[in-house]
Amino acid sequence: MAYEQEEWIPITGLGKQVAAGEFTSLKEVLEIGRPIKESGIVDYFLPDLEDEVLDINMVQRMTDSGRRVKFRAVVVVGNRNGYIGYGQAKDAQVGNAIKKAISNAKINIIAVKRGCGSWECGCGEGHSIPMRVEGKASSVTITLIPAPQGIGLVTGDIGKKVLELAGVTDIWTSSFGQTRTTINFAKATFEALKNSNLMRTGGIE
Repeated sequence: MAYEQEEWIPITGLGKQVAAGEFTSLKEVLEIGRPIKESGIVDYFLPDLEDEVLDINMVQRMTDSGRRVKFRAVVVVGNRNGYIGYGQAKDAQVGNAIKKAISNAKINIIAVKRGCGSWECGCGEGHSIPMRVEGKASSVTITLIPAPQGIGLVTGDIGKKVLELAGVTDIWTSSFGQTRTTINFAKATFEALKNSNLMRTGGIE
């Protein structure tokens, strides 16, 4: 799904540094550890970023003035080559909820540590992940396990969408909890990929 992007005018110090050419890649921005507060920073480095709407749900809330209805959108963004972001947002209009969720996903983007951690393969290429990692979201726990080339993505449809946009092509997974809950399954998969960055390995990034 594509939305027309407005011209980016940086407002934060980091954004102004990016616009001034002080960074050559998004990886450099992420490595300094400063929070990204403008989605335009991500668009600047990854103009080919794709987004995928995973879920749209109606949320109702009772107030003194009556029942309020909003829509919650859950979105992932990625470039299919090592970057993935997860975001969600609410709004009275579906389109606005999606736009806000896309913006939040970009702000939450991470670099995925890829590699070949499968003892059955050992090709040294970045088609999988370097080692087993785990991610949690509410009651859902997802474990990502390195797989040899050709196995594909052995997970549910939601997990496949997240991993495909991250640029991972072969993986085994195990999960438990309320895995039919889209929002938690997607977030747990994202958290597992995020946790791979905490491991120091010689894997391909």
